Amino acid sequence: MKKYNVKISRSLNKRYKTKLLAKFLKAIDEYDLIKAGDKVCVAMSGGKDSLLLAALFEEYKIHYNKNIDVIYLMMNSGFKPEFLETHKKNIDKLGINQITYDSKVYEVANKMNPKAPCFLCARMRRGFLYSKAEELGCNKLALGHHFDDVIETTLMNMFYTGTFKTMLPKVKSKNYQGLELIRPMYLIKEKDITNFINYHDIKINHKGCLFQERETNTKRKEMKVLIDKLRNIYKNIDINIFRSAENINLDSVLGYIKDDKKISYLDQY
Repeated sequence: MKKYNVKISRSLNKRYKTKLLAKFLKAIDEYDLIKAGDKVCVAMSGGKDSLLLAALFEEYKIHYNKNIDVIYLMMNSGFKPEFLETHKKNIDKLGINQITYDSKVYEVANKMNPKAPCFLCARMRRGFLYSKAEELGCNKLALGHHFDDVIETTLMNMFYTGTFKTMLPKVKSKNYQGLELIRPMYLIKEKDITNFINYHDIKINHKGCLFQERETNTKRKEMKVLIDKLRNIYKNIDINIFRSAENINLDSVLGYIKDDKKISYLDQY
């Protein structure tokens, strides 16, 4: 049984308390993400976000809520050996005990759509995680999405699908009764995650699968670049994008969708 890293714990309670731990706790309280008695499955991807999420959950269950159970789960969807080796070193450094299950998700997705397997792979991975979380007796599945993921998703939906839709802090599963997806890092900015990872000299291998080596550009990368440029013009623009999703004035929109039904402002004009 590994022992949680004391240096990492100390940094989360001092150097990074305001920007990481406090925002993690705020999201849990503000969006009512975790209750006593919950059994949480934390999805480990091998990236910086899920590593921080694991460290934050260690802090949470030790100091803030001892009445929860936490499982750290990685789905090996066909990752390269060097990627898995790097990840093992990282969880050893954190002192995280992880469960790993192998699958052929990437292989199947690549056969079905060799030019762009990522979308299908992501959907299959999510289903696999839900299934394993349910099998392990969990009622919550925690993912490492952060503040920047939220605003990037908001803009991507506006620019590329013509909809105003954001990433929510929690979502009830439609296919797995009693399971809820939660995003406890909802208020944490990506730059602060990167600073934490660099401070602890944690090496991240970004090439987990073969497609990532072929991939040169994505819509999400475009959004990251755009938001960085906009921040140079107005430093709080990211906050305003985020807040726009909670300050929608239904009296001033042309239409919206409720329960799969399109409602026009003309209906009540």
